[in-house]
Amino acid sequence: MWESESDASERGLVPVLGGSGRHDAVKTDGFVRRDQSWYVNSDIPSDLLVKVGDVSFNLHKYPMISRSGKMGRVIYESASSAASLDPDTSVADLDDLPGGADSFELAARFCYGMAVDLTASNISGLRCAAEYLEMTEDLEEGNLIFKTEAFLSYVVLSSWRDSIVVLKSCEGLSPWAENLQIVRRCSESIAWKACANPRGVRWAYTGANSGRPPRSGGGGGTASPRWNVGGGDSKESSPSRQAVPPPDWWFEDVAVLRIDHFVRVVTAIKVKGMRFDLIGASITHYASKWLPGLTKDVGHGGGGGGGVADEPWAQVSAGGGLHMIIAGAGGKDDAATSAPAREQRMVVESLISIIPPQRDSVSCGFLLRLLRLAIMLKVAPALVTELEKRVGMQLEQAALPDLPIPSVGRSETAYDVDLVQRLVEHFLVQEQTDQVSSSSPGRGGEAEYYSSSAASARMAPAVVASASASASSGLNAKARVARLLDSYLSEVSRDRNLSLTKFQVLAESLPESARACDDGLYRAVDSYLKAHPSLTEHERKRLCRVMDCQKLSFDACMHAAQNERLPLRVVVQVLFSEQVKISNALAGSSALKAGGGTDGPFASSSSAAVPTTRRQLLDATPQSFQEGWAAAKKDINTLKFELEIMKAKYLELQHDMDALQKQVEPSPAAGPGAKMGGGKAQQQQGPSAWSNGWKKLGRLTKMTGAEGAGPGGHVGTPGGEAARKAQRRWRNSIS
Repeated sequence: MWESESDASERGLVPVLGGSGRHDAVKTDGFVRRDQSWYVNSDIPSDLLVKVGDVSFNLHKYPMISRSGKMGRVIYESASSAASLDPDTSVADLDDLPGGADSFELAARFCYGMAVDLTASNISGLRCAAEYLEMTEDLEEGNLIFKTEAFLSYVVLSSWRDSIVVLKSCEGLSPWAENLQIVRRCSESIAWKACANPRGVRWAYTGANSGRPPRSGGGGGTASPRWNVGGGDSKESSPSRQAVPPPDWWFEDVAVLRIDHFVRVVTAIKVKGMRFDLIGASITHYASKWLPGLTKDVGHGGGGGGGVADEPWAQVSAGGGLHMIIAGAGGKDDAATSAPAREQRMVVESLISIIPPQRDSVSCGFLLRLLRLAIMLKVAPALVTELEKRVGMQLEQAALPDLPIPSVGRSETAYDVDLVQRLVEHFLVQEQTDQVSSSSPGRGGEAEYYSSSAASARMAPAVVASASASASSGLNAKARVARLLDSYLSEVSRDRNLSLTKFQVLAESLPESARACDDGLYRAVDSYLKAHPSLTEHERKRLCRVMDCQKLSFDACMHAAQNERLPLRVVVQVLFSEQVKISNALAGSSALKAGGGTDGPFASSSSAAVPTTRRQLLDATPQSFQEGWAAAKKDINTLKFELEIMKAKYLELQHDMDALQKQVEPSPAAGPGAKMGGGKAQQQQGPSAWSNGWKKLGRLTKMTGAEGAGPGGHVGTPGGEAARKAQRRWRNSIS
């Protein structure tokens, strides 16, 4: 069983380092601090002054030179120069020593042979200081580098909490901690333990925080996990006697790390093969602690009371969470270039880069809030584009409060409508890619097809079923995105600076099959008309083209019939489509009655409900629209009646023309004499017959010409054209 350092210290297992006894020529009783200076309690006066930052150490040369190669070289250089006022005292400036004065104090104690307590809090700084001071095995066996390295390998890396504490303490030790592989080893140790079987973890509660923030609602003690590597016979560690910890037990501990160390841990966890949803959940948890701007209460329309600093999660740990510094949408450039903003930008860019590529690794709401913050902080455009693609992959999961993202820059609109347009385009591309990928497994090579036709026949129903399932899921996703987009349009349509073109393009970005009902689109159109009363008649007609009147529900039709903001033509289309629906319903009910379907209760109820519905529609229509509709119907009926009269007159004229043609052309059975005789007979009785025929033909022609002539006097009926052709034919025959 691996134990933390604090648990081992309770049983006296913490290593206490000291000298070997060979260098005890300088008898000391310990170190004493006076203001910003440390002194050694010894009868021998000090001959070495070491300055580390603002702290001075009055030491002796021999103990330091015997175990530190760096100190020997510095003392030699100090003696050769005339910098020291006292020729017997050497001065060494170690301002760049990693770990600062605290680590040098421990190293000096070790050089004097004093006891040094190694803990998870001081081991990383002491290991880097030992490397800086060159306290190697060449000077003395069992020097400080060897002992600190052994403590790291055998004590720290075997403990979960100590690995976290050491990695946290490495934040101020760059690049020494990186070069000495302390960060890498701690990250891999944490990743290995996070990916271990949770059944091998049992929880122990201690009172020592060891630099770790307490859990929320955990009281005074903190929970530290332990691992059972051997199984043991302890009843305390038996899995049957202790509940299995949740899969997210490691989120809180890892969330205290700085972003670069958190990225190292998450990268190592990915390599170990942890589930992508757990990795995404850990990223979400980390972002909620270090980026308060990602909460749902901030950013919707800017401003808002309450502030982020009042929330309990706004202050993270002793290391400090990043407070939200963006006051609202469209902040100034100096707000995005301040030091806290740069830190936040680094956090956002790092989180975007480590999000797992799988579709549902993180929620769409989290991605949208992260995108909003990335735009505010002016994150790299490549990362913003990648984040937009990720949002488009799962846009159907988005909620309306997360979608309105304020515009940043010189945009005139309050919300970034172009961004939503790009999200919809990414969604459509992803849907098309999914359809192609779902249909591609059904295709195989020709050799495989002809060699295994029976197997292909057995697999065909499954392939068709999967293809139909993917198609139905795609339609459902498009329907959800359509509802989301309609709600978004209703929200942004109140912006007076939103142009008609942007509204129309965004409304038409989805295919017509995505919407089974256009009620949401009608609501958005009506909201836009209400917010833009200065639109012309042409612009209002153009706006109303984005919706299909036939897809409106009955309630929407009733509202549209009373909506005076809509063009009259649109209102007529709505009423006509509803009348067609009612007629179809009446036809269906009559068909049911003819087929004997009136016995059931459904037929009687439907036949009784339809006239009531039509009467409600007519009663709900404004009086002005009813009068206009009645006048239009009257004009239509008048035109129909006149058309019937014209048809009757045309048939009568055609009949008279046929009779005249029969009188002129004799039958072919009669001989030439008959033709001559017939001609003479016609000449004898010609004047009366010819005059009657021409009078009748002229009268009909004038009548049809007067009734069929347009405003310019042109005859537009086929009867007048036929009469002119008949006159030309009669004149040719006479001549």
